[in-house]
Amino acid sequence: MNPTPADAADGAIVVFDGVCVLCSGWVRFLLRRDRARRFRFAAMQDDAGRRLLAAHGLDPDDPMSFLLLDASGARTDSDAIIAVLMHLGGPWRAARALRLLPRRLRDRLYRALARNRYRWFGRRDACYLPPDDERDRFLTGDAVVTARPRQ
Repeated sequence: MNPTPADAADGAIVVFDGVCVLCSGWVRFLLRRDRARRFRFAAMQDDAGRRLLAAHGLDPDDPMSFLLLDASGARTDSDAIIAVLMHLGGPWRAARALRLLPRRLRDRLYRALARNRYRWFGRRDACYLPPDDERDRFLTGDAVVTARPRQ
């Protein structure tokens, strides 16, 4: 699969750090709450995630940013997180209030978290592997995602 921004037309693509414990937890959070199955996911360490990062000016070898692709385009950092929460709908739309904080401040806080994510939350030896019933939502460089155990 060769994901492009056009892939986001039917939904949204979240590019995440697959070895980061915090980031993998974020993906599990989204999988549980995204009842409309709007989101698809790509790990930064996989070919699909690397291509998406590079296509949007982010260094795949030094990923310090969260990337969201949706019908509105590409967003990073705090804007991406706010947009993801708003896409969930319901009470999560209250995340819009975070935009009252200056973006510079929000992104500074985000970058501090991103820089320290392994130290504060841990790092896995391998990428997060989706549960069998969700693997179709994960973009990979391979044509087929094999069955993987739950984490």
